[in-house]
Amino acid sequence: MLRKLDLRTGRPVWFAYRAPAVPVASLSRDLKTEILVIGMGISGAMMAEALTARGHEVVCIDRRGAMIGSTPATTALVQFEIDQPMIKLSKIIGKDSTQQAWRRSRMAVTNLKGRIANLSIDCKSSSTPSLYLAGNQLGPTELHEEVDARREAGIAATYIEPKELRERFGIERLGAILSDENLALDPRKLTAGLWLKALERNARFYAPAEATTIKDSRDEVVVHTKQGPTITAKHVVLATGYELTDIVPPAEHQIISTWAIATRPQKAAIWPTGAFIWEASDPYLYMRSTIDGRVICGGEDEEFTDEALRDELIDEKIARISAKLGVLFPQLNTTPEFAWAGSFGTTKTGLPHIGAVPRHPRLFAVMGYGGNGITFSQIASELVTAALEGLTDCDAKLFNFS
Repeated sequence: MLRKLDLRTGRPVWFAYRAPAVPVASLSRDLKTEILVIGMGISGAMMAEALTARGHEVVCIDRRGAMIGSTPATTALVQFEIDQPMIKLSKIIGKDSTQQAWRRSRMAVTNLKGRIANLSIDCKSSSTPSLYLAGNQLGPTELHEEVDARREAGIAATYIEPKELRERFGIERLGAILSDENLALDPRKLTAGLWLKALERNARFYAPAEATTIKDSRDEVVVHTKQGPTITAKHVVLATGYELTDIVPPAEHQIISTWAIATRPQKAAIWPTGAFIWEASDPYLYMRSTIDGRVICGGEDEEFTDEALRDELIDEKIARISAKLGVLFPQLNTTPEFAWAGSFGTTKTGLPHIGAVPRHPRLFAVMGYGGNGITFSQIASELVTAALEGLTDCDAKLFNFS
């Protein structure tokens, strides 16, 4: 059974921009297919596009519809920088694995840029630097150590002293790490573009179509739906985001609540370069600008999943985020034009869980949790496609359920 969540409340800023419609059909009869993808958000879209590009037959279903769950709630900071800093992650999974995980994340952002260009998807994407500000979790000394760790792994990073940070970016902090070549984009436009490419290659989409039971055998997987028909597939990819099925083992993750705002367009007030900004703090703040000059800012995360409580806190959390943004950038009008709350998943390591479900070799799960959800969805599309074709990705062990 699917663990159902109310994934978001409010109106995310991405609804201010028109995204292409993704046509879906009603599920009215039993189906057979090579691969069934359950979930029509960003992870499912990346999987469907990658699989159809390789000539696989794909059916996709969603209990809501395309791009209706948590995808619109993302702030779309598409970073290679993993939530868990290298100096901390190394203590959990070891230095070598940490370096490789960061390198793979870096490569995924590069691959996604190329994918968007090759498919000619207009999602307002642009390369963007990022600033990781000193905070109550990592101060200047630790940030210097983090820069050294990244450089040792072959990942460029520059430490910015307070004077330079103030003069270049107008930010008063004790220091920061500057990184280049992250990616800003519109997540709904990207997701719709990927779905439409898969549709061109004869993928089939059905919604609302809710999987109720999944029964796998040696040769096939049979999925029963709430609507009545069954879908029989050789393989199933669970791209259900934060609503996992009970068949997936309870990995070390948790679902938490977060809040975000978006201001009105104000290009003249945006900080130099419009860099992604995030803090080495708890609770931390993260922000980005859009191509038309809005500021999207989020954070104030809380470790609970009670949607009613999450929604009760919207006014309080939005006021706090707006005030913090105003302290950092006094020149901004931080009055929210859009405000929303959402649920998302985190893991202890900051890494996703991707791969075959233990004891269910025909089932693959994509748990792209953490602040790098879109980056991890790109990695998942690479790892799972390889596995379905009988290939071994050298990094699969970094993300699998074992």
